[in-house]
Amino acid sequence: MTYLFRNCAAVVTSAREPVLRDVDLLTEGPAISAIGKGIEAGPGVEVIDATGWFLYPGLVNTHHHFFQCFVRNRVELDWTRLSVLQWLDTIYPIFARLTEDCFYHASVTAMAELIKHGCTTAFDHQYNFPRHAGTRIVDRQVEAARLLGMRFHAGRGTNTLPRAQGSTIPDEMRETTDEFLADCERLIDAHHEPDPFGMVRVAVAPCQPVNCYRETFTESVRLARDKGVLLHTHVGEGESPVIEARHGMRTVDYLEAMGFAGPDTWYAHCWELRPEEIARMAASGTGMSHCPEPVYLVGAEVTDMPAMEAAGLRISLGVDGAASNDNSNLMHCLHSAYMLQCLVAGTRKDPVPRPGAFLGYATEGGASILGRSDIGRLAPGMAADLFAIDTRRLDYVGTRHDPVSLIPKVGVGLAVDLTLINGRIAWAKGEFPGLDEARLAAQAEAVLAKTLA
Repeated sequence: MTYLFRNCAAVVTSAREPVLRDVDLLTEGPAISAIGKGIEAGPGVEVIDATGWFLYPGLVNTHHHFFQCFVRNRVELDWTRLSVLQWLDTIYPIFARLTEDCFYHASVTAMAELIKHGCTTAFDHQYNFPRHAGTRIVDRQVEAARLLGMRFHAGRGTNTLPRAQGSTIPDEMRETTDEFLADCERLIDAHHEPDPFGMVRVAVAPCQPVNCYRETFTESVRLARDKGVLLHTHVGEGESPVIEARHGMRTVDYLEAMGFAGPDTWYAHCWELRPEEIARMAASGTGMSHCPEPVYLVGAEVTDMPAMEAAGLRISLGVDGAASNDNSNLMHCLHSAYMLQCLVAGTRKDPVPRPGAFLGYATEGGASILGRSDIGRLAPGMAADLFAIDTRRLDYVGTRHDPVSLIPKVGVGLAVDLTLINGRIAWAKGEFPGLDEARLAAQAEAVLAKTLA
């Protein structure tokens, strides 16, 4: 399809560039072909009246656990009532009961919410592989992404260390390193699309060092670099004392010693990192996915993003799973991330990054983390990944002078008016074109009730 967005009130091409006012934007197939005033609509072009609309680059989510949508809003998993160890002992047996159908419908659920709120590219860290659920879990996630039209990065995770050796993972969820590597290779060969505008890519993503053998990480590095794909894991969630007790060094040092670091690698969370660890990550090009909303529940401290920004660390934003964030709304995370930093600004040496920087983390920052030069900003030749907000509402009175800061500083509570992914409308006028949302929701609820009743 070819679309002409006519008379846009504002086009935010990038969080770092001046906002374009009263312009048109033309897409052709998967790419943007022109931005400017007075663009003519040729044959076959569908004209969309964008009067009053702000257009933004599609948001890029760099850390999530889709399957956890099936454990949202459960009283028995309330963090305020349980210690961390009690919580882990309660939730992992629930995770271990999930079926292949659960993983599919949970993925549809999470991606649908992301798309409604302007996210066009999502990385999911799928580390839960109960033996009874089979080996096609990530394949079903790809199926869900294709149904909704989402640009999807699949992180094939694993847990290999037995509970008897210090893992928190039930044996039903544990794999061998060889099983993990074989399925990573299969998924890369079957689904990875490295070319520009590729809709599905695969990353090698062992869950976390405390729940895996050392060889799981060293062999992940070997496989990923042989295949030319990215590496990902959890770091800096309070596990460093455990890693130090086991291996004589903290997590960042442990991973760097194994080569699990560099421009093709990023870590999730990182709220407990020391200044020297931040500096080493920045020097190696290793990136991070900041997930602000879990900080409310599980973080001992607010992630020092000003120090990370000052060090030149590559920063992106993630939603994280519903075990520690009960929604899949990256738009909301922009606001949370900014407000959390403001909360602790008086305790930090470096100033809070400007509000627009948080939009940058969720767009160009996410694109950088995922190794993509074709998404994250709006310009001719870039992917036609964008979302639109109709600002002709009382919600936006007094805010329209600064579209870049609007989302992180004010917050956007409504679903967006349109989401375009790879030149295709994935969400508009409160609907997923060609899909029956009520039917999808009923199917997901039925599987949930059957599995976790």
